[in-house]
Amino acid sequence: MKFHTKNVHFQEKLDTREVSKTKPIYQTSAFSFTDLEDMEDFFQGKKGYMYTRVGNPNTDDLGKGVADLEGAPAGVASASGISAIMGGVLAVAKAGDHVVATEDLYGGTYQLFANELKDFGIEVSFASFENLDQVEAAVKENTVLLYTESVTNPLLRVEDIKGVVALGKRLGLKTMVDNTFPSPYLVRPYELGADLVAHSATKYIGGHSDVSAGVLVGGEALVAKAKSKIVNLGANLGPFDGWLGCRGLKTLSLRMERQSANGKKLAEHLRGKGDLGRVYYPEFVSERGNGAIVTIDLGENYDLHSFFKNLDWVKVVPTLAGVETSVTYPVGTSHRPVPKETRDRLGVTETMVRISVGIEDAEDINGVFDRALEAAKK
Repeated sequence: MKFHTKNVHFQEKLDTREVSKTKPIYQTSAFSFTDLEDMEDFFQGKKGYMYTRVGNPNTDDLGKGVADLEGAPAGVASASGISAIMGGVLAVAKAGDHVVATEDLYGGTYQLFANELKDFGIEVSFASFENLDQVEAAVKENTVLLYTESVTNPLLRVEDIKGVVALGKRLGLKTMVDNTFPSPYLVRPYELGADLVAHSATKYIGGHSDVSAGVLVGGEALVAKAKSKIVNLGANLGPFDGWLGCRGLKTLSLRMERQSANGKKLAEHLRGKGDLGRVYYPEFVSERGNGAIVTIDLGENYDLHSFFKNLDWVKVVPTLAGVETSVTYPVGTSHRPVPKETRDRLGVTETMVRISVGIEDAEDINGVFDRALEAAKK
């Protein structure tokens, strides 16, 4: 070989007898074939991979891993939680169909439903899922899907998944649940009868704030439809992000156990103060815990800007679920796309703060919020 050829072909082919303890990162855009017959084997289902947008061992591992924890037969990874939700909706609904969604949605999902799905010819109505009679009243002849969140963002309402599923089955509708907040460690909507379950794997699945990913799980037929949409619309996940998601998934139970315990301690500690507008924390999500999100309304006794300026080592970020405790401002970030009149009706106020509790020592977490509140007291 001359220089330029050697420059390109310096790596030897993998010896399959060398088995890595951890799954290698298949950081490749495509897979090689020995000849045309070998390539045809892919299209006949005899080989697993051809082109990474269509499939990759690392991204497939993430979809399968979350599906296994949810008790679902199949799963597919995608570029983000929103793309996973989009894939799920498009697997069920087409132009001319109608979806009923809970009104207390994450803002990004609200924007997808209220604005983007219109361009697909899909109509969406929002209803209070606290009253399933209102949900049923919103159903039309062309309704095909009920959509909700297992624990809502940021008000932490715990959904009656069994009730929603029962309503859907009685009316012949599919049900889809965003299970990002509790994760499958606490809640498994597929086992409760939901047809599709979505995750922003950016959050607790990844767990370390270093990956953006989504996962959709459910029955094989629906997930296959969703995967087709994700692949053909270019919403696939890259190999390295898939690998990072799998690495994070391995410690999900340990992180959720610690973070949920810390979340409960912080909620109880803040409720003991008595001068906050309100402390939101679920009473019962599962026997394993109630999650790691605590939402507080500072009310009239504290200055919002002073509070955010005095959080010491707690980061202010527009996301959640990392191992580090962080805070965000829903009105200015996650729920910015939601109309003010809707926020006001739901109770998402201008003085609301969402806390994502990490794995630090509970005493240190409680202390840092004590100091921030003391500095912000009017």
